[in-house]
Amino acid sequence: MIRYRLLRERLQQCGLFQPTDFEVPPSATEQQLLLVHTPDWVTRVLAGNLTGDEIRRIGFPWSLQMVERCRRSTGATIAASRAALEDGVAANLAGGTHHAFADRGAGYCVFNDVAVAARTMQQELRMRSALVLDGDVHQGDGTAAIFSGDPTVHTFSLHAAKAFPVRRMQSDLDIELPPGTTDSRYLEAWQQGLSWAEQLTRPDLVYFVAGADPWAGDTLGGLAVSKAGLRTRDDLVVEFCRRRGCPLVVVMAGGYAAVVDDIVDIQFYTVTAAQKLTADWPAAGPASAVPPASAAQSSD
Repeated sequence: MIRYRLLRERLQQCGLFQPTDFEVPPSATEQQLLLVHTPDWVTRVLAGNLTGDEIRRIGFPWSLQMVERCRRSTGATIAASRAALEDGVAANLAGGTHHAFADRGAGYCVFNDVAVAARTMQQELRMRSALVLDGDVHQGDGTAAIFSGDPTVHTFSLHAAKAFPVRRMQSDLDIELPPGTTDSRYLEAWQQGLSWAEQLTRPDLVYFVAGADPWAGDTLGGLAVSKAGLRTRDDLVVEFCRRRGCPLVVVMAGGYAAVVDDIVDIQFYTVTAAQKLTADWPAAGPASAVPPASAAQSSD
């Protein structure tokens, strides 16, 4: 998709980053995908044995290029997780495929990149606990289902009440906003969510599923948040991570504005806001601990 290329180019040209800050990640391995997804789903996706209904639910046709793109996007979130644990912050300039469940895909999502990355970090003994802050306008239903009942990964989703998906899952905290919600109520809800997160044991890693689609000009969102409001949201998340000494992984998630440059504007600020964390790293540094024996198991 063109917005990913445009975002990368704008970041490369802005003067805040070195050429070595941009890396092409390896694809997620089959073993990494199986930390979250069922063997049946992974096998059939890789082989192209999906039903017509499954393809319609995903929203785009199967191809070898599609499989590689999904594996590469998931691999990017894995790579960003390792980098964030070392440097304090990292971003995948795609990702945020939060509608993918353990055994199925939906809503342009095939593999759940954040879930696979978190399980990979636990398997590699790089972290024990994680927090997912999902700001996409659509509920992170797949992520909520995968981590349901798991005390090592907490999930917060702030989304529109009248938007995809129709059937909601239960995150640890869900806040639904009515159509037309503007900056004041939107940012109040973020403060509410982050206040809840403050009460949790400090996570070893925070995943921010950013989402450009709460913007008022998005064609699928239904909310009326300004670009300035979304910038404030990003600053709140970054300040939360700075205050708590948590490394941060940013993934882009949705954006469906009619003019692609509007999506790039929003995502450009998200990445550059997060980049400010590097100046304060290490703060306290992530805890180093062995995850419990059940950490690499997935649930749905």
